[in-house]
Amino acid sequence: MGKGGARVRIFLTFILVLCGSFASAQGLFSLGSVEDGRKWEAVGRLEIAGEAFCTGALIEPTLVLTAAHCLFDAQTGAPVKVDDIQFLAGWRNGRASAYRRVRAAVAHPDYQFSGPSNTDRIRNDVGLIRLQHPIRNTTVTPFQTDTQPPSGARVGVVSYAHDRSEAPSLQELCNVLAQQNEVLILSCEVDFGASGSPVFTFDVNGTPRIVSVVSAKAEANGQPVSLATPLLEPLQALRTALADYGDKGVGLIPMAAGSRRNTGAKFIKP
Repeated sequence: MGKGGARVRIFLTFILVLCGSFASAQGLFSLGSVEDGRKWEAVGRLEIAGEAFCTGALIEPTLVLTAAHCLFDAQTGAPVKVDDIQFLAGWRNGRASAYRRVRAAVAHPDYQFSGPSNTDRIRNDVGLIRLQHPIRNTTVTPFQTDTQPPSGARVGVVSYAHDRSEAPSLQELCNVLAQQNEVLILSCEVDFGASGSPVFTFDVNGTPRIVSVVSAKAEANGQPVSLATPLLEPLQALRTALADYGDKGVGLIPMAAGSRRNTGAKFIKP
């Protein structure tokens, strides 16, 4: 039930998106040039075992925000070895502003790979990655995060996709259509590769802040929509888990409840 009492029926034809948005989506703008991509360098491609990719965003010099399902193998449901994950900040036309390997990763404690395809699953589809070394490139500025936007708010999504994997694209003509079970229902159209894409709001100066993470695509009232996770409370839990883990080594950090999800380029699939 969205704010204002409007009910949005969601047909969860989920396809976990490690790989992108429709190139024909309204307002989709390629960030393929250096000038166009300048303030978006902290969005990057997460390479997954050389077989798939997700989108991630830098929120601190060593922390990358993404979807939980990006941390799991699509076929087996097993955690992807963090040695096999690499973050390519600002990846564009064969080059990145920074390349970093991963030290540790954590998925939300309530994320369930084998759970039913519903909003309970979507709202927990968030993960946090700690890089082996901080990114202190002056062209790569971590994004700040902010509170969840209300229904009707204007948002933007920056993502990679299977048909535009060599440069990110920005869709900033999106809106929050409703909220259902804490999940944001967005008018942004997404597809394989966009899993983990940051959802932004913009202040009066146009400064983007991350307010959510893209998890899946679905259909609402016959129209394509994207589903995005709540962020602030889950993010605090993930930060705490990484802090508690310290420097104990490289690996996916097990949390209280099992986290399982796909990795190769997709959204949530039944």
